[in-house]
Amino acid sequence: MQSRLHSIEQRIEQACRQAGRSASEVRLLPVSKTFSHERVQQAIDLGLTRFGENRAQDLRDRFEHFQDQDLQWVMIGHAQTNKAKDIARYASELQSLDRLALAESLQARLTLEQRQLPVFIQVKTAQEDSKFGLPPEQLLSFLTQLKNLDTLQPVGLMTMATQTDDQTEVRRCFAQLRQLRDQALEAGFDTVQRLSMGMSGDFELAIAEGATDIRVGSALFGERG
Repeated sequence: MQSRLHSIEQRIEQACRQAGRSASEVRLLPVSKTFSHERVQQAIDLGLTRFGENRAQDLRDRFEHFQDQDLQWVMIGHAQTNKAKDIARYASELQSLDRLALAESLQARLTLEQRQLPVFIQVKTAQEDSKFGLPPEQLLSFLTQLKNLDTLQPVGLMTMATQTDDQTEVRRCFAQLRQLRDQALEAGFDTVQRLSMGMSGDFELAIAEGATDIRVGSALFGERG
């Protein structure tokens, strides 16, 4: 795993260099979903402390298993409103907020937990039915609605690109998210700075379009079984 991590770091550095950016601007989020606790421990032993999970119950299981270590668990998968309790209690960050009903459920649970939660708004930039996300044209009105929910801290936007070998289409998805972020900043939503986009197979393209957070699973942990 150490060699895979080194390879990822080299890819990040090269992509940033080509984009005229500093590698310090890009944060790696290892996606540990479906991998064993033992594999995750190997990553921890390499100095990694933040991990992404797709399901709320897995978030809870990871938190409980590794509770004696100073780690952060990030919810990156589509979240159901009935899982707000686990997200509010165990997540250090949510990268898949895409509707008001979920935001309101989280507000109620976070109030009970007496904590705040940094969130990314997931925007649907791909045309695939299987992709989740807020319609792009609804972003600014959604951010306005979130102002009334004081436990949620919007820090950025997230998207998943179209699953295709067409790099032009993939880059379009990433570019659209960057443009939406810029529109949000221009509209006065000053905290919406970050862009979570790009995974194992396409994060170089995402970095070229301004990604600040990349979500990498198989390139680090190996192929899933």
